Amino acid sequence: MRTRLQNLVERLGGHLIGTPDIEVSGIAPLDKATASHVTFLSNPKFRSSAAQTGAAALILSPDDNDAIGATYAGARIVTDNPYAYFARAAQLFVELNARPVLPGVHPTAFVDPTAQIAQTAVVGPHVTVEADVVIGDHARIDAGCFIGEGAKVGADTHLYANVCLHAGCEIGARGIVHSGAVIGADGFGFAKEKGAWVKIPQTGRVLIADDVEIGANTTIDRGALDDTIIEEGVKLDNQIQIGHNCHIGAHTAMAGCVGVAGSAKIGRNCTFGGAAMVLGHLTIVDNVHISSGSMVSRSILEPGQYTGFYPLARNAEWEKSAAIVRNLGTMREKIRELEKTVKSLIGKK
Repeated sequence: MRTRLQNLVERLGGHLIGTPDIEVSGIAPLDKATASHVTFLSNPKFRSSAAQTGAAALILSPDDNDAIGATYAGARIVTDNPYAYFARAAQLFVELNARPVLPGVHPTAFVDPTAQIAQTAVVGPHVTVEADVVIGDHARIDAGCFIGEGAKVGADTHLYANVCLHAGCEIGARGIVHSGAVIGADGFGFAKEKGAWVKIPQTGRVLIADDVEIGANTTIDRGALDDTIIEEGVKLDNQIQIGHNCHIGAHTAMAGCVGVAGSAKIGRNCTFGGAAMVLGHLTIVDNVHISSGSMVSRSILEPGQYTGFYPLARNAEWEKSAAIVRNLGTMREKIRELEKTVKSLIGKK
């Protein structure tokens, strides 16, 4: 499917410089774009490449337009945030080129008679929908998903194949949950008695607000007594673990393999690099940014960038450094004794 540049600007905004009737069929990188593509420039370092691109139109900032507009032969869409504009344009092209999906319930799906499924929703092959489930308008439940008793799926939310949404859990509107994600499994709760572990029933829920995306094979545990909360706009990458009773603030984003232990409270607009770890029962305020691979072992009560790992080194160098670190306590005591000796010698002069 193709669309006119004018239609693109009417839908997404921006200032169009050039012929509005040019038709384009998608977005491509600067060096791969052809006369049927739109491309974008979000980093001034690539201005020279942008000036030579073969795209029909270039999305760029006002500053970049001032710098290269005169040398670029194609149309230009000027906007304050070219990268975000690119993202929205890409969404539009996906929408235009998507294969139509007819609403309805596949014959192989099992749907409990008490479930409420909107007429515009899609329930795919071999899906299981248990009692008292509610599925909203235009929701899409792909093959093999399991939706437990009393769970709720909001309007326009898409559960990809083999997602598990356990009993009582809820996800709001416009959510995206990728394959293999498990929402509402039991949290890791046990009490020790006479050397054995006694299971603590996990009776809370997982409540997920609107516009949340959850990556493949990510797991979010239900609360022990209270609920696990994921606020609006949160973005979780693949293979993330969110423990029971955690609270993740709005628009926080986590990269792959992040682990958050139970009852951690994380604020709004935070970011976590890949494989970062957060210990349980900690509080992290709004606008905190954790570097990849960091271990958060204490609460963070001031916004900012935090890093908690030893810089990469050759293994032999790392072993030497580790040996020094292990002996820091002894070295400190020796230095203190030396200081005392120096002071006493100076005092005798």
